[in-house]
Amino acid sequence: MQIDLDTRENVSVFSLKGRLDSNTSPELEEVIASQIENGSSSLIINFENLDYISSAGLRVILKTTKDLKRREGKLLLCAMQDYVKEVFEIAGFDTFLPIVPTMDEAISKI
Repeated sequence: MQIDLDTRENVSVFSLKGRLDSNTSPELEEVIASQIENGSSSLIINFENLDYISSAGLRVILKTTKDLKRREGKLLLCAMQDYVKEVFEIAGFDTFLPIVPTMDEAISKI
């Protein structure tokens, strides 16, 4: 999996490409944790080019949500492919995580 990190208007934007599974989730967890430790409290994860997410990937998203909540931060997810969004819906993550259709919308809501 490829992780591109960008900063837009004081927001850390993680763009994911490939597969987020048990092999790749530790890397994402480390990159996100590093950003949070360095003071980033507003995060967007862009799923536009993510082909697959497993339960290990969902665990990283859940951990990130909890870490940001303790710091009164905010997480937005955007640009999910239908099959990735379905995984979030089946797991019930869409009930407590904001998921928006585009990156522009995510930036405007953060």
